[in-house]
Amino acid sequence: MQNMKSHEEIFILSNQYTLLEDVLPIPRNRFVELDLGCGKGDLAVGMALRYPDRTVLAADVMIGRLRKVLKKAGRNGVDNLFFLRVEARQLLTYILADSSVDRLHILCPDPWPKERHRAHRLLTSDIMAQLARILKPGGIFHFASDDKTYREEAVLNVRQSGLFEEIPSTGAIDDIADIRTEFERKWLSEGKTVPHMAFRVIK
Repeated sequence: MQNMKSHEEIFILSNQYTLLEDVLPIPRNRFVELDLGCGKGDLAVGMALRYPDRTVLAADVMIGRLRKVLKKAGRNGVDNLFFLRVEARQLLTYILADSSVDRLHILCPDPWPKERHRAHRLLTSDIMAQLARILKPGGIFHFASDDKTYREEAVLNVRQSGLFEEIPSTGAIDDIADIRTEFERKWLSEGKTVPHMAFRVIK
């Protein structure tokens, strides 16, 4: 198995069938935030700065993006942020252990609007069980999208799964509501809305 901490402390997990805990042990009592599809890392770095006592995981399939987030984290002096280069479905299905994440964030994922690309969408009905599996009892799934069609389809899949209950953002995600991603700042500047939703896993 290759050195998982190559590429400047980025865990290279693509095409690896391993548990995260085998390469990055996290105490069971540690609060874990997962920014899945972290992009340029605004949310991940913001959470790591705000909550130095938590473990923040920034996951993305693009190594170039993760290198930029790593530099941003270094400039801000955070040491509780860890970088995972991995495809989202692989991370959710094979790498993360049961009940290992307290709060999962998926913000403005690619909606793949063309009909022939719909199979690439992440938040399909078949992935709901994996989201529920990795969340700890009472864990929160935080989702936001500027794309109305994709948002409605994704939320329908969440509701129909029967694995989550929709809850108000108060007490669930309002503590990070002021941390805006680059995508969200862009859409807001263009007059678009980016609704944020919170769901609590039922276990």
